[in-house]
Amino acid sequence: QVQLVESGGGLVQPGGSLRLSCAASGRIFSIYAMSWYRQAPGKQRELVAAITSGDSTNYADSVKGRFTISRDNARNTVYLQMSSLKPEDTAVYYCSADVRTTVPIIRRDYWGQGTQVTVSS
Repeated sequence: QVQLVESGGGLVQPGGSLRLSCAASGRIFSIYAMSWYRQAPGKQRELVAAITSGDSTNYADSVKGRFTISRDNARNTVYLQMSSLKPEDTAVYYCSADVRTTVPIIRRDYWGQGTQVTVSS
């Protein structure tokens, strides 16, 4: 019904930057909040940043001042600009979207397959 496809991950040196993108497609009527999560090896998945349909944002304390979440509603896309990256930011990053679909008319969360971000020298 709805597919989320992330892109933009890769290998970057400490202090570097990356921009992740996540595009939603399918039987979309409306997208509410969009979020980025990450999961490092051996750790639980954690919320990194979220943005509402009204562009209100919130961030994990560990990324405040370094990461910026934004969205393009015309393209059903959410972005995560990551700067001043640290080795502890290494993880698989997943996007999530709270979507109301057209057929069937339901509202639920959808997830992407994830993109690897590795911060290492």
